[in-house]
Amino acid sequence: MKVLTALSGGVDSAVAAARMVEQGHDVTAVHLALARTHEGQVGSRGCCTPADARDAKRVADVLGIPYYVWDFSERFKDDVMDNFVNEYAAGNTPNPCVRCNESIKFAAVLERGLALGFDAIATGHHAQLKEVNGSKQLYRSIDVAKDQSYVLSVLTAQQLAHSLFPLGDVTKAEVRAEAAAKGLLVAEKPESYDICFIPDNDTAGWLNKQIQPKVGKVIDAVTGNELTEHDGAHQFTVGQRRGLHLDRPAPDGQPRYVLNVDTKTQTVFVGPETLLSVTKIFADRSKWTSGSAPEVGTAVMVQLRAHGEPLAARVVKADEEIEVELDQSTRSVAPGQTLAIYDEDRVIGSGTITRSSR
Repeated sequence: MKVLTALSGGVDSAVAAARMVEQGHDVTAVHLALARTHEGQVGSRGCCTPADARDAKRVADVLGIPYYVWDFSERFKDDVMDNFVNEYAAGNTPNPCVRCNESIKFAAVLERGLALGFDAIATGHHAQLKEVNGSKQLYRSIDVAKDQSYVLSVLTAQQLAHSLFPLGDVTKAEVRAEAAAKGLLVAEKPESYDICFIPDNDTAGWLNKQIQPKVGKVIDAVTGNELTEHDGAHQFTVGQRRGLHLDRPAPDGQPRYVLNVDTKTQTVFVGPETLLSVTKIFADRSKWTSGSAPEVGTAVMVQLRAHGEPLAARVVKADEEIEVELDQSTRSVAPGQTLAIYDEDRVIGSGTITRSSR
């Protein structure tokens, strides 16, 4: 096949590209220029620094494949960075890596690649693709600790049909060993856990520069009493305990948590941990990765965070909007998070959480 391989500058994408070459494909490497700060420099260590671009070029040179840099910084700003700001301004808790996969890596890049005559895009994500009844289905990686099927759950069946994940059958340790054996200089390169467009990893500080501060109230959801004022509801997320700056202790002496954020009135509601527990989760923006929605009543597993614990649930509604009911309650479910739905280790689809209830 004619394969476009995305080289981030890290070890995973390097080994993925090497495997594509070894399998005899016609491989071309592309590095994505994405986030840029107001100083004109790209973001923090991650997938968009000048050093990452240089590392990606060295990998392409070692593998003997063509290398290009595609500038998607404008679309990245519109679809990922601005979305991140707007979601927090609306009181939600977004995942920019999910949006980047959805809008950039498997929309913009794949669209351009197919237009240029490539058959598929290969990335270093830790996930598996398996043929089931003539179509590609997305499964968890064998390396549970590094599994990235959650952030890929927003992909469509058509996008998966033109995707390749060469690392789904190996652990991270095996990837590093393979990179060293192949002479790839990124074999021991550290991983990044930062948001790539926030250089100093100070998410709250970065958001405060993007969102006009508005004074509001922190209200005790149990008593209705005003506890204190804050200077921006966007600084709070459901489940948060630290940084509430409450002057008075709760009557029962127990710590308070953020229960709800109303950015229309700039009101933050707090209360005991017990009020965070929910059993019903609602979501919109549904994407059925498997090609079709599950039937109502289907037993599934759901995941609420990139490396969160899978939770047993039952499908109550599954079309453009999703509703699932958990077998056991969970806590700290925030609007804006991605709800990934699994049939055991196979991804069925996903949605963006809008609300939850007991």
